[in-house]
Amino acid sequence: MPTDHRPPAPRPGAAEPGHPEEGAAAIGRRVRLLREERGLSLSALARSAGVGKATLSGLENGTRNPTLETLYAVTAQLGVPLGAVLAGPANAPSVRGAAVRATLLEVFTEAGATYELYRLRVAPGPGQVSPPHRPGVTEHVTVFAGVLRAGPLDAPLTAAEGGHLRWTSDVPHGYAAIGDEEVTASLLLRYPRD
Repeated sequence: MPTDHRPPAPRPGAAEPGHPEEGAAAIGRRVRLLREERGLSLSALARSAGVGKATLSGLENGTRNPTLETLYAVTAQLGVPLGAVLAGPANAPSVRGAAVRATLLEVFTEAGATYELYRLRVAPGPGQVSPPHRPGVTEHVTVFAGVLRAGPLDAPLTAAEGGHLRWTSDVPHGYAAIGDEEVTASLLLRYPRD
């Protein structure tokens, strides 16, 4: 009988490291450093981000794999883009949420804003809700395959292959694949400078 030597599939919500420095421990160290630089207690950040103190503690200690939703909530309260807690684009892990798998491809800055470019895969089935980003953050999605419903929860937008969506993401917003096909897309987040 043949033996399957493939590594186990990552758990939903898991950061998928490609290099030891890119896993949950590295993300946790970056979160802790940013929190401490801002003089925030663990309890204060957990409360403002709407996550459990035990969840945030586990994230900072590298004992919990962070979900995309948790990372967005925490980085929004820290006032930094998601890429600030991920490794540099050349080594960035994929981060999973309830339905979305995002891989950081590029971070670039100009005088008035920082941009993060992600490759997205949105699985069919139940969608994903993302917490608000800080004021003025916009998301730009181009769909390469499938049909995507995304945007503010109270006014979602829909795009098929070749379509483009844009919204201000300082409100709760969601992502859902419509139908049985996985959506592949790019996501450009624009973070205005304060």
